[in-house]
Amino acid sequence: MSATSSPAPADRRLALILGATGAFGSHAAAALLKHGWRIRALARDPDAARRKSGTGMPIEWVKGDALDTASVVAAAQGAELIVHAVNPPAYRNWKGTVLPMVDSAIAAAEAVGARLLAPASVYNFAPDAGADLDEGAPQQPTTRKGKIRVELEARLRAASERGVQVLVLRAGDFFGAGGANSAMDWLVMRSKGRPTGLFRPGPKDVPRAFAYLPDLGETAARLA
Repeated sequence: MSATSSPAPADRRLALILGATGAFGSHAAAALLKHGWRIRALARDPDAARRKSGTGMPIEWVKGDALDTASVVAAAQGAELIVHAVNPPAYRNWKGTVLPMVDSAIAAAEAVGARLLAPASVYNFAPDAGADLDEGAPQQPTTRKGKIRVELEARLRAASERGVQVLVLRAGDFFGAGGANSAMDWLVMRSKGRPTGLFRPGPKDVPRAFAYLPDLGETAARLA
């Protein structure tokens, strides 16, 4: 395991973030740093990830792949928290990547005794699930991605029954500054890089939930 930045003081709690350059992961990292955590992050190309996150972020970047369980377990050594914020590149090949990646995170959490925190969406629910969703709402998705998310959460629940401390933080569509590939990106019309208009995400009479990324990261940090 090799890092590309100087480690932070060892007396602070350590969190490993998988997907630290993504929309949720980057904001979770910033919030955890503010709350006094040390941050280690896994990346296939640590130098590129460090440049993307900015030199002002005191993150210990470690080379590895979320699909490689051994590298995730190695990176998790000493961590009290693992944030599973990783998604397939460009959201492609969910079937082949999403479940193996969460299996790696679960294996690492079990190996080192860390709490596992995972953001969740409303993919899991059918269109007729109602406006007020709670933990008991039936998960009957009508899409392939929704079915994969249901299976992902089933694996997290099974891990919790084996003793892993699991936090699932569910929210609507992500948006906010720095939120690469967030929900608002595909709703905004641009000309020469400037916003010129906004698509409506659905019928006016259908409520839609959005989650502001800085608030979501802060919520994750407070829960942790």
